[in-house]
Amino acid sequence: MKLTGVFAPIPTPFDERDRADTARLRKALKRWLKTPLTGFVVLGSTGEGVLVDEDEASRVMAAARDVVPKKRTFIVGTGRESTRSAVGAAKRAGKLGADAVLVRTPGFYKEQMTTEAFVRHYTAVADASPVPVLLYNFTALTGVNLQTDAVARLARHPNIIGMKESTSDALQISDLVAATPSDFSVLSGSASTFYTALSLGAVGGILALSCVAPEVCVRLFTLTQAGQHDEARALQQRILPLTKLLVSGYGVPGLKAALGLAGYDVGFPRSPLMPVSEAVIEELREGLALLTSA
Repeated sequence: MKLTGVFAPIPTPFDERDRADTARLRKALKRWLKTPLTGFVVLGSTGEGVLVDEDEASRVMAAARDVVPKKRTFIVGTGRESTRSAVGAAKRAGKLGADAVLVRTPGFYKEQMTTEAFVRHYTAVADASPVPVLLYNFTALTGVNLQTDAVARLARHPNIIGMKESTSDALQISDLVAATPSDFSVLSGSASTFYTALSLGAVGGILALSCVAPEVCVRLFTLTQAGQHDEARALQQRILPLTKLLVSGYGVPGLKAALGLAGYDVGFPRSPLMPVSEAVIEELREGLALLTSA
């Protein structure tokens, strides 16, 4: 299984009473399916996966899989702090129809998260998972870094098919591409450096921005793949202001607010995350207007 293209890590809708809202999820997905996105990720970091319990996660997976057709790739975030829990989550995702699972690095015990610990963790998950595994490195959130030597070793596992690398570090992306086989999919998790990552050998992206601006993100991907680098670089510059607001600025609450402005009803952030202020909503409105009018 070779993953390439643009995948949207969609947020999990919660209602006014802080309950996972699968009706909202289904409705939003039906609209996203009208866009050229390659596939979807549920219950990742953008999907507030760390804030849902296992019963909710199963309901979200089942509802999303029911809407997403087989021709679109359906990936489920199954990262957990313990290897045992990550194995269990991967098995449940496989039973509920996931095409692959995205497994973030455990990071609570940061000092003990060595290369050997990561290799052991991911090998156990990949051995047990009924579907292919994607590694997920997001140092800004987890506080740990999945080093290139660990990825190179794990890439030899037949059930580990790629990774989402959310760094903006061009050297790390380049090293990952060079250290892994050609059939191992390195996917960018950073819209702010998406063009750079593609130019260095990444084969796609799992981008929060693609939830709000799917056509723009897919166009950046296709322009780069076609060698139209001047246009691709110009488009990369256009998306930077909104990307900064969503990722380094206001996070998941900002993304949900921006989606509301774009006509997607994805409910509320889950506590302890808080909805953004009216001033931030106005800032996001201006960012969206700049992107769509350029």
